Amino acid sequence: MTNFRQIKMAKSALADLLLTHADLATMEPGGGPYGLIADAAIAIADGRIAWRGPASEVPARWRGLPARDLGGRLVTPALIDCHTHLVFGGERALEFELRLAGAGYEAIARAGGGIVATVMATRATDAEALLADALKRADALIGEGVAVIEIKSGYGLDVDTELKMLRVARRIGQLRPVRVVTSFLGAHAIPPEYGGRADAYLDAVCLPAMQAAHAAGLVDAVDGFCEGIAFSPAQIDKVFAKAKSLGLPVKLHAEQLSNLGAAALAARHGALSADHLEHLDEAGVAALARAGTVATLLPGAFYTLRETRLPPVEALRRHGVAMAVATDCNPGSSPLTSLLLAMNMAATLFGLTPEEALAGTTRNAARALGLGDRGMIAPGMRADLAVWDAGHPRELAYRIGFNPLHQRIFGGAT
Repeated sequence: MTNFRQIKMAKSALADLLLTHADLATMEPGGGPYGLIADAAIAIADGRIAWRGPASEVPARWRGLPARDLGGRLVTPALIDCHTHLVFGGERALEFELRLAGAGYEAIARAGGGIVATVMATRATDAEALLADALKRADALIGEGVAVIEIKSGYGLDVDTELKMLRVARRIGQLRPVRVVTSFLGAHAIPPEYGGRADAYLDAVCLPAMQAAHAAGLVDAVDGFCEGIAFSPAQIDKVFAKAKSLGLPVKLHAEQLSNLGAAALAARHGALSADHLEHLDEAGVAALARAGTVATLLPGAFYTLRETRLPPVEALRRHGVAMAVATDCNPGSSPLTSLLLAMNMAATLFGLTPEEALAGTTRNAARALGLGDRGMIAPGMRADLAVWDAGHPRELAYRIGFNPLHQRIFGGAT
């Protein structure tokens, strides 16, 4: 077992509470724009929302709770970053320079850069150092009102390092007031020692590492990268079959650089989400709709890689596919630790409405992680809330480089 140095975290006591004098964006579907309730109150009991509605209608049973006046501020569900690679070693600023000089994603990867460069750095970095760096990135997200962070492995590509990454991810959730959801991403790239032998890598390393991670209680879902520079649909199918045998849900990096039918593959496996999707076609959109798979949009990677092909947002709307938005925080293609900026990018670059961007980082992000008790302000939901110095929820996607968070409430703790 890895020994981590102790990092202290201040913890607030959990108490039943009545929040008053607030404007709520409940983000409940069918409740009008943003699910807005003006001059509202929220009763919190046992860390969950017991009631919410107009302040003039607070039920008698909740009127005696200790009250906190929020001064007319906006309250939304706490934000959820449903796709990150938060734990990694090293940095890849040189690639940023090379890309600006004209080098492409695939050219950098085939030359030994890209994911493999981070693999080498992550293998060489001990768990304590990985944790210290990852906590800085987690703190940046928490400081913007994020209460759930998904964290992937995939920069180890050997059994020991994959497990090391997942242990670090779990430790973040122990040291900070945030829910960490882990995804095993052993099928992220082919390590140099298995160059040209992807199937051998899957059999000798990836699948055994998944088994070991599951046995150790380190993994909540399984992810993969289906792309010409990574793994074929048939190979991902093999990874997902193993995940199914372990009872683990799946998700997939799909249609980022080309269209291999990966989204349809994800849909056939009932994936929680298919992510990136710039090259998704109409048939793939329809497959996601039939399966109820969330389309997770990652504008940080689109921006950093200077892509020009947009994900098919209008087709996703037309087919009723839920859209999530995430940072894709990673050292190469999306060195982004601001979910608020990701919301702005999703609106500015991809054409999402501000309401869609907020739904993408609350209700739909929760769905992309299989979390049924988060992402909305509704009775029975966990009391993860964000209190903002803002007059309307549209402001959260509107501002650039400005954080209007006043307070974050995590499971009722303030």
